[in-house]
Amino acid sequence: MFGIVVLSLFIVSAVGAYAMLWWKADKVAKLDSDHCPVEGPSSVTAVLLDVTDPIKEITKIDLKRQFQKAVAGVETGGLIEVYALSGEEGKLARTFRGCNPGDGETADPWTTNPKKIQERWKKAFEEPLKQIAEHIGEAGEANSSPIMAGVQRIVIESFSDPKANGKNKTLYVASDMIEHTDSFSIYKSGADYEAFENSVARARFRTPLDGIGVKLLVFQRETAKPLSDLPEFWTRWVDGNGGEFIGYERMAGVE
Repeated sequence: MFGIVVLSLFIVSAVGAYAMLWWKADKVAKLDSDHCPVEGPSSVTAVLLDVTDPIKEITKIDLKRQFQKAVAGVETGGLIEVYALSGEEGKLARTFRGCNPGDGETADPWTTNPKKIQERWKKAFEEPLKQIAEHIGEAGEANSSPIMAGVQRIVIESFSDPKANGKNKTLYVASDMIEHTDSFSIYKSGADYEAFENSVARARFRTPLDGIGVKLLVFQRETAKPLSDLPEFWTRWVDGNGGEFIGYERMAGVE
């Protein structure tokens, strides 16, 4: 009789353990082709790198450090996209899109294979972003710097995805922040926000930044006109488009 009781308890425990493992395995996030949860990313981060003009080596090193910090802040399930700004208005090169799929340390050894998950994380997330960091700041030269159009394109294409509704959204813009297009040029008008508001650029580059935190990583350049009002100019532009201005950080060096 005692043996039957022990056997019964063993069977119940085994079934319970199996049920728990099945439940935990069922809870493992299913990922799409970008290694994002199929129901949508937990957050969205976009990085816009201005490659329309070259920058000094010390600026590259500082920018690389800031880029690595931004990548490190992307949690498991969070999406990051990296774009390069060109001199052609609204034309961007997307150099990376993918979610952090989680590394081996975050994997459950009972329901997954931590080694395979670590390999997936390195191949799909760590290594391609490390390559971007190594080549960051490499640029040619362009006749214009359409920063607002670049931000507008990212917001419409990336942040407006219905799966990202209600999620934390952050945009980093690494640039000298000297907008220069046919519609408006800070080189010509200075960082004069009133002049901008009276230009065609105000309506042309209106951008729905609602729910998006914007941080600027700014290359410092020597210009004919002093640009001490540049932080205020961009603060007003972000605020005027409904965004949250979360930082203006000057990079090391002067171009």
